[in-house]
Amino acid sequence: MTLLQPARFRSADIDTALDRAAAGARIDADHAEALLHAHGERFERLVALAGEMRDAGGAASGRPRVMTYSRKVFIPLTTLCRDRCHYCVFVDTPAQLRTLHKPVYMSADQVLAVARQGASHGCKEALLTLGDRPEDRWPEARAWLDAHGYSSTLDYVGAMARLITEETGLLAHLNPGVMTFDELVALRPAAPSMGMMLETTSRRLFEEPGQVHFGSPDKDPATRLGVIEAAGRARVPFTTGILVGIGETLRDRAESLAALRDAHERHGHVQEIIVQNFRAKPRTPMRDQADASLHEYVVAVAVARLVMGPRTRIQVPPNLSDPEEFDLLVRAGADDWGGVSPLTADHVNPERPWPHLSELAERTAALGFDLRERLTAHPEYVLAPDSWLDPAMHAPVAALADPASGLARVVSSAPSSIRSPVRAAHEGVRALAETAATDPTALDAPEWAALLEATGDDLDALTAIADDLRRYTVGEAVTLVVNRNLTSAGFRADSGGAPDEFDLADAGAIAADARALGATELCVQGMLPDSEDPGAYVDIARAVKASAPGIHLHAYRPQDIRDLADRGEVGLDRALEALRGAGVDSIPGTGVKVLSERVRALVAPGDLGIDAWIETITAAHRVGLRSTSVLFYGHVETALERVAHLQLLRAIQSTTGGFTEFVPIPLPGPSGGVPLVRGRSPVDEHRAMVAVSRLALSGSIPHVQIPWTRVGRATAAVLLRSGGDDLGGALLDGRVKPRAGVEYGLELPVTDASAIVTRLFRPFRLRTTLYRAAALSTAAAQ
Repeated sequence: MTLLQPARFRSADIDTALDRAAAGARIDADHAEALLHAHGERFERLVALAGEMRDAGGAASGRPRVMTYSRKVFIPLTTLCRDRCHYCVFVDTPAQLRTLHKPVYMSADQVLAVARQGASHGCKEALLTLGDRPEDRWPEARAWLDAHGYSSTLDYVGAMARLITEETGLLAHLNPGVMTFDELVALRPAAPSMGMMLETTSRRLFEEPGQVHFGSPDKDPATRLGVIEAAGRARVPFTTGILVGIGETLRDRAESLAALRDAHERHGHVQEIIVQNFRAKPRTPMRDQADASLHEYVVAVAVARLVMGPRTRIQVPPNLSDPEEFDLLVRAGADDWGGVSPLTADHVNPERPWPHLSELAERTAALGFDLRERLTAHPEYVLAPDSWLDPAMHAPVAALADPASGLARVVSSAPSSIRSPVRAAHEGVRALAETAATDPTALDAPEWAALLEATGDDLDALTAIADDLRRYTVGEAVTLVVNRNLTSAGFRADSGGAPDEFDLADAGAIAADARALGATELCVQGMLPDSEDPGAYVDIARAVKASAPGIHLHAYRPQDIRDLADRGEVGLDRALEALRGAGVDSIPGTGVKVLSERVRALVAPGDLGIDAWIETITAAHRVGLRSTSVLFYGHVETALERVAHLQLLRAIQSTTGGFTEFVPIPLPGPSGGVPLVRGRSPVDEHRAMVAVSRLALSGSIPHVQIPWTRVGRATAAVLLRSGGDDLGGALLDGRVKPRAGVEYGLELPVTDASAIVTRLFRPFRLRTTLYRAAALSTAAAQ
């Protein structure tokens, strides 16, 4: 929210400021404040001027019509902090760390596990973010540092930054909070860039009880401006910026931008300004505050551009805005998306997933810009290493930089500087799991089988390592999609009215009812009876979309699609085209138990052949239909067949990128099927399967879903501590033909799912089918 004061600017004042901007004159705080009041035609002129200035700067830099980003991994080195910001969900207390089984600091092995996977994904930046000087507040932090031989948290930050670059070639960007001049100089050989948000110059927000920064010593505006000044004197390429909507006034916002510009004019070191919109987060004192409005956010971006000038980059984080808002932000003069990770969550804003890089490139292109990858230090600083980079950073930066543009070098494979972890012969389960967490491709099939068969302390170590990997990649949030099932095997063109049957009119009514109840997804699967026209697959999809246009239709297994292709005599490609055209948005990757013809012949000879399943799923991915992936375990399969299944899914994903999640599903029944290890309890069977799934698929298929309908709610909570991060669907029965959905009677209301997750002290989030953030409707909350 923004504290609005009585407007003291007349239209003429705003026009005067706009005229100054148009003439290229310097914009001071008074002019900036006037511009922040722009509405209507003046808003349009403001945005146009900012866009023109950005374009002029891009052309002068040799990068016309280019939006940049940095491909990164996010490494939350510690979540302890001495501050108490009222909007933050990043920090923990030592008691919370113990409850969550989280370390006080990430270990070197944990840091390298994330960094190595990031390097294998083509990342070039390792963002080290952490709380400010936790040892000054928490004895546990001081004790950990002493025990591990570090004088301070910043000493450890430097050590980890050097280790990351030495072992992986990634460049560290350090964001450890307040630093002195001497500390900045000491860290300069470990990283080519650093950063710290100014946030605001408002002293009221720092000094007044109840305000957002009260009780946080490191949020003193004078202190933060001192850090930015010191970074300039230390010749550190520096990223900073403002937070929009945390209670500051428009005057505060204007003075903040002017102060940043003044520091940059003195030293030339402010490489980019982040203009970040406030997003209220649950479990914080500001949870009920309104988010920054789109208008005030766009105006702030435009004014930042006009204050900072054409050559400073203006960043808008893409995960904090809806994609439909990108056009306005780019028109307002933004030219950088910031760091975006193909692997790790945004641990500071865990409720806002990163956009897929392919999607970001498409949306950027649609706005008339090329998306180009940069390094953590921007091109102007990369191309002047003697002025801006410590000699220790010259070679690592040059290895990743394009020598002509200063942007990231285009490489077709992971950096050659990645060092594989040294492995000893005859490793035990713990060592194997640690190796797998660092490089999932390093283990051979018998070693993976050994992990699947772990028991006792070995199993505890395996699940702990898998859960740590989950924590530091996809994050702490546990997600759920509000959905309803509809079994297409129950379709009858001339419905007899049986409770588990439906016709086209029913399909439309079911979809509309699900949407009214708050569902964002309708899942439809199951082969039509031979007596029904295979064209009904398409007709059902059309009926659903006609009645509930906004619902995501997650429909038809590969076996169902082949039925349409074969009985409809249209072929696979045309079947997929018809389904997409009718409104199918994604497909379930079910209809297979284990990707083994031996297993299929023994337990499910009527299932689609393995080769046909693979052909269908990859064809669906190629036309833009993403899918889930599954393994049904606990029958006649061996540990090696489970391993081969996981490895084949990973191979498909490396080609198509189309799997959204993996669901390890045990056979139904209290025992959960035949155990791999005789005498091992069902829950331990499931723990081993989930943990190995997390390790084997990490960096490939990001989410591991826990099938609560098969294992029960209590065991689901255990498995969420074994590497799982998703609870699947709420499975609403609905009010129309409830028995027409598979798993009828097994609802997981949002309140119940939230309660399960809350007891784990982890955040609960509603998601869409494709793992975007979803809003909670009033109906779904019931």
